[in-house]
Amino acid sequence: MSTLFANTTIYTPQPVRGDLLVGGTRIVAVGPDLDGRGAKTVDGTGRSVVPLTGPLTPGSPATFALVPAISGPFERSLWWPSPEITVFDEGERVTSFLPGPPPSDSPLLGTWIDATGFIHQHLTADGRYDETRGGRPHAYQGSFWMVGDHIVYRDDLGFWAYGRFDGETLHHAGYTFARK
Repeated sequence: MSTLFANTTIYTPQPVRGDLLVGGTRIVAVGPDLDGRGAKTVDGTGRSVVPLTGPLTPGSPATFALVPAISGPFERSLWWPSPEITVFDEGERVTSFLPGPPPSDSPLLGTWIDATGFIHQHLTADGRYDETRGGRPHAYQGSFWMVGDHIVYRDDLGFWAYGRFDGETLHHAGYTFARK
């Protein structure tokens, strides 16, 4: 079964205005005015399609989220109330996409500190994070998942955030963190 996500913004990683065609578990095509004859059509007007595990390019797994329209690079700062996100894992709609905790020997675990020293983010092997802000411990706590060089956070209060590792640097919510 094919599904056409029409009239949306697809992050490939650069935003592309157009359509996303999914066939089974894979992305078939990305671009403007795709031919979706025979496909189920989902109107993506006012929404964005963002990757969860890798690029949204033909042949890639159809694993992505359909979210309210966003502006700017989604990896730097994205906060979604969970009812507004629709997740597709290999083309199938799912209620949650949780790839599991990081390996206990991941070199990305540990404490990350922003450039000002105000935020200390502690990433632990059980897939939990604990943030200290301005000396206030446990300011934010929640779960996280790592997929490639990306990190996905879900705070215990229910909001989502995203970041990207670049060597020994973590970019998250407009901040730049370094390893302690």
